[in-house]
Amino acid sequence: MKLLIVEDEQEICDQLADYFKNKDFVIDTAADGQEGLYFATEFDYDLAIIDIGLPIMDGIELIKKLREEGKKYPVLVLTARGHWQDKVKGLEAGADDYLVKPFHAEELNARVNALIRRSTGNTSPNLTFGPISIDTTAKQVSLSGQVIELTSYEYNTLEYLALHAGESISKTVLTEHLYHQDFERDSNVIEVFIGRLRKKLDPDGTLKPIKTIRGQGYRFTLDQG
Repeated sequence: MKLLIVEDEQEICDQLADYFKNKDFVIDTAADGQEGLYFATEFDYDLAIIDIGLPIMDGIELIKKLREEGKKYPVLVLTARGHWQDKVKGLEAGADDYLVKPFHAEELNARVNALIRRSTGNTSPNLTFGPISIDTTAKQVSLSGQVIELTSYEYNTLEYLALHAGESISKTVLTEHLYHQDFERDSNVIEVFIGRLRKKLDPDGTLKPIKTIRGQGYRFTLDQG
């Protein structure tokens, strides 16, 4: 698979390139919007990661132009902490998803893979784990066909664990995913969310969908399908 990274912070760009090369991606990089536009329009990619705050031509304009050129591959934008206006502008320009800096590599990888799967038609927005169904478009969860009321934080916690089913996810990673450093962090809050999810998803205690892994965090234990 081929990935374009347009990022003017050299250290971040190098880190992203190295990370995804280790995931067997072929990487092109650009350090400003003008160079990024050349790559974005001259070549085809499975996905582009584009920073909003680029020199010469900002990320918003870059995304608009590549969409005007008919490029339909998915775009994930990177935005600075707290700049919610950039998120809206990026999505309106044609981006498919966004991530706030600083971010965790695991979350970026999960989003990249999800966008690529959707663009190639290899996935449904619905994740099914036995009686539990997660609609990632509507942000809705059902248990045996009955919709469960979840707060946004409870939903985001569940979705992240489900997207990483079978993996041990630490409190730190979950906290970074939920808050993006926009608010004061408290990893103990994660325990509260997990407790609520267990009660809502497993009221009779038979499914046990979320397991606590001592010293590591939490694992979503159900198999998809």
